[in-house]
Amino acid sequence: MPEPLIYTGGIAVTNGYLLSLPGGNLLVDAPEGVAAWLRQQNLKVDALFLTHQHFDHVLDAAEIQAEHGCRVYAFAPYSRDLTLEILFGAVMGSPFSVPPFTVDEVLEGKSQIDALGETWKLYHVPGHSPDSLCFHLPGQNLLFDGDVLLLDGVCRTDFPGCSLRQLLSGIEEKLFVLPDATRVFPGHGDDTTIGRERRENPCFH
Repeated sequence: MPEPLIYTGGIAVTNGYLLSLPGGNLLVDAPEGVAAWLRQQNLKVDALFLTHQHFDHVLDAAEIQAEHGCRVYAFAPYSRDLTLEILFGAVMGSPFSVPPFTVDEVLEGKSQIDALGETWKLYHVPGHSPDSLCFHLPGQNLLFDGDVLLLDGVCRTDFPGCSLRQLLSGIEEKLFVLPDATRVFPGHGDDTTIGRERRENPCFH
Protein backbone atom coordinates (compact mmCIF):
# COMPACT_ATOMS: atom_id res chain seq x y z
CA MET A 1 0.00 0.00 0.00
CA PRO A 2 1.49 3.39 -0.95
CA GLU A 3 2.07 5.73 1.98
CA PRO A 4 1.49 9.41 1.23
CA LEU A 5 3.94 12.07 2.30
CA ILE A 6 2.16 14.70 4.38
CA TYR A 7 2.69 18.44 4.38
CA THR A 8 0.80 20.55 6.93
CA GLY A 9 0.74 24.34 6.76
CA GLY A 10 -1.13 27.63 6.64
CA ILE A 11 -3.23 29.41 9.24
CA ALA A 12 -5.77 26.57 9.35
CA VAL A 13 -3.09 23.85 9.76
CA THR A 14 -4.21 22.15 6.55
CA ASN A 15 -2.92 18.84 5.23
CA GLY A 16 -1.64 18.26 1.71
CA TYR A 17 -0.73 14.75 0.59
CA LEU A 18 1.80 13.60 -2.00
CA LEU A 19 1.23 10.08 -3.30
CA SER A 20 3.56 8.22 -5.67
CA LEU A 21 1.56 6.28 -8.28
CA PRO A 22 2.44 4.25 -11.40
CA GLY A 23 1.72 7.25 -13.62
CA GLY A 24 3.48 9.91 -11.53
CA ASN A 25 3.12 11.93 -8.36
CA LEU A 26 -0.26 13.07 -7.12
CA LEU A 27 -0.77 16.04 -4.80
CA VAL A 28 -4.06 16.21 -2.90
CA ASP A 29 -4.84 19.83 -1.96
CA ALA A 30 -2.47 22.78 -2.02
CA PRO A 31 -2.22 24.48 1.38
CA GLU A 32 -0.06 27.54 1.85
CA GLY A 33 3.64 26.63 1.79
CA VAL A 34 3.37 23.31 0.00
CA ALA A 35 4.91 24.70 -3.21
CA ALA A 36 8.10 25.67 -1.34
CA TRP A 37 8.11 22.31 0.45
CA LEU A 38 7.96 20.49 -2.89
CA ARG A 39 10.93 22.52 -4.15
CA GLN A 40 12.91 21.74 -1.01
CA GLN A 41 12.17 18.03 -1.41
CA ASN A 42 12.91 18.20 -5.16
CA LEU A 43 9.54 16.59 -5.87
CA LYS A 44 7.58 16.84 -9.11
CA VAL A 45 3.77 16.93 -9.21
CA ASP A 46 1.98 15.38 -12.17
CA ALA A 47 -1.62 15.91 -11.03
CA LEU A 48 -3.35 18.00 -8.36
CA PHE A 49 -6.65 16.88 -6.80
CA LEU A 50 -8.61 19.54 -4.92
CA THR A 51 -11.08 18.20 -2.36
CA HIS A 52 -12.78 21.62 -2.31
CA GLN A 53 -11.83 25.24 -2.91
CA HIS A 54 -11.80 26.78 0.58
CA PHE A 55 -8.80 29.12 0.65
CA ASP A 56 -6.72 27.03 3.05
CA HIS A 57 -6.75 24.10 0.61
CA VAL A 58 -5.95 26.05 -2.57
CA LEU A 59 -3.65 28.98 -1.70
CA ASP A 60 -0.69 27.35 -3.49
CA ALA A 61 -2.69 25.79 -6.34
CA ALA A 62 -1.83 28.47 -8.92
CA GLU A 63 1.87 28.37 -8.03
CA ILE A 64 2.00 24.58 -8.27
CA GLN A 65 0.11 24.57 -11.56
CA ALA A 66 2.54 27.12 -13.01
CA GLU A 67 5.71 25.44 -11.71
CA HIS A 68 4.82 21.82 -12.43
CA GLY A 69 2.51 22.10 -15.42
CA CYS A 70 0.21 19.58 -13.76
CA ARG A 71 -3.47 19.04 -14.48
CA VAL A 72 -5.84 20.25 -11.78
CA TYR A 73 -8.94 18.20 -10.90
CA ALA A 74 -11.83 19.66 -8.86
CA PHE A 75 -15.59 19.40 -8.55
CA ALA A 76 -16.19 22.87 -9.98
CA PRO A 77 -14.30 25.58 -11.89
CA TYR A 78 -12.28 28.09 -9.86
CA SER A 79 -14.68 30.38 -8.01
CA ARG A 80 -14.23 33.15 -5.45
CA ASP A 81 -17.64 32.14 -4.11
CA LEU A 82 -16.09 28.82 -3.06
CA THR A 83 -12.75 30.03 -1.67
CA LEU A 84 -14.29 31.99 1.26
CA GLU A 85 -11.57 34.63 0.80
CA ILE A 86 -14.08 37.50 0.92
CA LEU A 87 -15.69 36.19 4.13
CA PHE A 88 -12.38 35.57 5.88
CA GLY A 89 -10.93 38.86 4.69
CA ALA A 90 -13.82 40.61 6.43
CA VAL A 91 -13.32 38.54 9.60
CA MET A 92 -9.59 39.34 9.72
CA GLY A 93 -10.15 42.98 8.92
CA SER A 94 -7.91 42.98 5.87
CA PRO A 95 -8.49 41.72 2.32
CA PHE A 96 -6.61 38.75 0.91
CA SER A 97 -7.06 36.77 -2.24
CA VAL A 98 -6.41 33.30 -3.59
CA PRO A 99 -4.29 33.46 -6.76
CA PRO A 100 -6.57 32.25 -9.58
CA PHE A 101 -5.89 28.83 -11.04
CA THR A 102 -7.46 26.80 -13.83
CA VAL A 103 -9.41 23.60 -13.19
CA ASP A 104 -8.52 21.36 -16.13
CA GLU A 105 -10.91 18.55 -15.19
CA VAL A 106 -14.28 19.60 -13.76
CA LEU A 107 -15.62 16.54 -11.93
CA GLU A 108 -19.21 17.51 -11.14
CA GLY A 109 -21.51 14.66 -12.15
CA LYS A 110 -18.71 12.09 -12.46
CA SER A 111 -18.52 8.95 -10.33
CA GLN A 112 -15.00 7.93 -11.30
CA ILE A 113 -11.93 9.10 -13.20
CA ASP A 114 -8.69 7.60 -14.50
CA ALA A 115 -5.60 9.51 -13.38
CA LEU A 116 -1.92 8.59 -13.08
CA GLY A 117 -2.48 4.95 -13.90
CA GLU A 118 -5.26 4.41 -11.35
CA THR A 119 -9.07 4.42 -11.38
CA TRP A 120 -10.51 6.67 -8.68
CA LYS A 121 -14.03 6.57 -7.27
CA LEU A 122 -15.53 9.99 -6.57
CA TYR A 123 -18.03 10.86 -3.83
CA HIS A 124 -19.66 14.28 -3.70
CA VAL A 125 -20.36 14.98 0.01
CA PRO A 126 -21.51 18.59 0.51
CA GLY A 127 -22.37 20.13 3.85
CA HIS A 128 -19.04 21.71 4.77
CA SER A 129 -18.64 23.14 1.27
CA PRO A 130 -20.95 22.70 -1.74
CA ASP A 131 -18.05 21.37 -3.82
CA SER A 132 -16.62 18.86 -1.33
CA LEU A 133 -15.37 15.79 -3.18
CA CYS A 134 -13.79 12.62 -1.77
CA PHE A 135 -11.25 10.68 -3.84
CA HIS A 136 -11.20 6.91 -3.22
CA LEU A 137 -8.62 4.43 -4.48
CA PRO A 138 -10.42 1.12 -3.83
CA GLY A 139 -7.55 -1.21 -4.68
CA GLN A 140 -5.33 0.49 -2.09
CA ASN A 141 -8.05 1.20 0.51
CA LEU A 142 -7.17 4.92 0.46
CA LEU A 143 -9.63 7.81 0.82
CA PHE A 144 -8.71 11.49 0.61
CA ASP A 145 -11.77 13.26 1.94
CA GLY A 146 -10.71 16.86 2.62
CA ASP A 147 -12.98 18.53 5.18
CA VAL A 148 -15.67 15.86 5.36
CA LEU A 149 -14.91 13.12 7.89
CA LEU A 150 -12.23 13.73 10.52
CA LEU A 151 -10.72 11.65 13.29
CA ASP A 152 -13.43 11.67 16.00
CA GLY A 153 -15.42 14.40 14.25
CA VAL A 154 -16.54 16.17 11.10
CA CYS A 155 -15.56 19.57 9.75
CA ARG A 156 -17.35 22.82 10.63
CA THR A 157 -20.69 23.67 9.07
CA ASP A 158 -21.14 27.30 10.12
CA PHE A 159 -20.22 28.90 6.79
CA PRO A 160 -22.89 30.25 4.41
CA GLY A 161 -24.59 27.40 2.58
CA CYS A 162 -23.36 24.73 4.99
CA SER A 163 -25.53 22.01 6.53
CA LEU A 164 -24.58 19.62 9.31
CA ARG A 165 -27.51 17.34 8.49
CA GLN A 166 -26.46 17.16 4.84
CA LEU A 167 -22.83 16.44 5.81
CA LEU A 168 -23.71 13.66 8.25
CA SER A 169 -26.16 11.96 5.89
CA GLY A 170 -23.65 12.14 3.04
CA ILE A 171 -20.97 10.49 5.18
CA GLU A 172 -23.34 7.72 6.27
CA GLU A 173 -24.63 7.05 2.76
CA LYS A 174 -21.40 7.33 0.77
CA LEU A 175 -18.41 6.80 3.08
CA PHE A 176 -19.60 4.49 5.86
CA VAL A 177 -20.49 1.84 3.25
CA LEU A 178 -16.79 1.50 2.38
CA PRO A 179 -14.68 -1.32 3.88
CA ASP A 180 -13.66 -0.93 7.52
CA ALA A 181 -9.97 -1.02 6.57
CA THR A 182 -10.26 2.02 4.28
CA ARG A 183 -7.71 4.59 5.46
CA VAL A 184 -9.05 8.13 5.64
CA PHE A 185 -6.67 11.03 5.05
CA PRO A 186 -8.49 14.24 6.05
CA GLY A 187 -7.73 17.87 5.42
CA HIS A 188 -6.98 18.49 9.10
CA GLY A 189 -5.60 16.26 11.86
CA ASP A 190 -4.46 12.65 11.85
CA ASP A 191 -5.55 9.88 9.53
CA THR A 192 -8.09 7.30 10.63
CA THR A 193 -10.15 4.42 9.18
CA ILE A 194 -13.73 4.08 8.07
CA GLY A 195 -14.32 1.25 10.56
CA ARG A 196 -13.07 3.27 13.51
CA GLU A 197 -15.16 6.32 12.64
CA ARG A 198 -18.30 4.29 11.96
CA ARG A 199 -17.98 2.69 15.41
CA GLU A 200 -16.59 5.51 17.53
CA ASN A 201 -17.12 8.93 15.94
CA PRO A 202 -19.27 10.83 18.47
CA CYS A 203 -21.06 12.80 15.74
CA PHE A 204 -22.93 9.63 14.76
CA HIS A 205 -23.78 8.24 18.21
